[in-house]
Amino acid sequence: MEIKSYQNQAELLVKEYLLADSVIPYTSVICGICACKMVYDLTQLFSNVYFKSYPGLSKLQRTEWSNRSISTFHAIFIAIISLYFVFWSNLYSDHEYAGPITFRSSALSTFTLGVSLGYFLSDLAMIIWFYPFLGGMEYVLHHLLSVAGIANPMLTGEGQVYTFMVLISESTTPGINLRWYLDTAGMKRSRAYLINGVVMFVAWLVARILLFMYLFYHIYLHYDQVKQVNSLGQLLISIVPLVLSVMNLMWFGKIIKGLMKTLAKRH
Repeated sequence: MEIKSYQNQAELLVKEYLLADSVIPYTSVICGICACKMVYDLTQLFSNVYFKSYPGLSKLQRTEWSNRSISTFHAIFIAIISLYFVFWSNLYSDHEYAGPITFRSSALSTFTLGVSLGYFLSDLAMIIWFYPFLGGMEYVLHHLLSVAGIANPMLTGEGQVYTFMVLISESTTPGINLRWYLDTAGMKRSRAYLINGVVMFVAWLVARILLFMYLFYHIYLHYDQVKQVNSLGQLLISIVPLVLSVMNLMWFGKIIKGLMKTLAKRH
């Protein structure tokens, strides 16, 4: 009976405070930051036990090892939920709801964006703290755009559909991180490294090239609804995907060059 009472109190606390509409953006960001810290610490703990090469890494390499673990977990989490919202849920369907698609949101969609924002803020802080070891100025720009592109729709509930479309591109992150792990472990000439390079090429083409073409086409079809979004939202919907698509093309060129080098070494 006492356990049941505590359970009811916990459910009430979550429903009335943590998931109340007015505080969801703030609690979700805190949850995202705390999740990053937890994954970082657990990665260090498990890596020391299960990866023989980990203790031999330098302090900065161990930091990057754990940092990439955080980005991998975030990428899997946000890509799955973003795919669900954009392609499988009814929230952004043209047929299920009346009213502009750019004004649709839910407690879950807002909470998800908050968790993702917590990750990008944490990762940006680490990039700046260890600059330029974890990434150069292009990574700082990418994360600043991501923070702005997530914060506004999270707080206003406007234009969330386009934020989730962009966040699907995070599905390429695990492959990028696996490439680094294989390289660090001295497996650059392995078959796994080659297969990962091919998968990265295909994933990048689909998630960061073709998907962005679909995004721009979707904006074109719903431009009358995009114009109803707040001024900052309109600016972000116009600029963030455009700048990121240019960066995606630049990085795609590097992926092609890297894949060609890997293939050349195996002949």
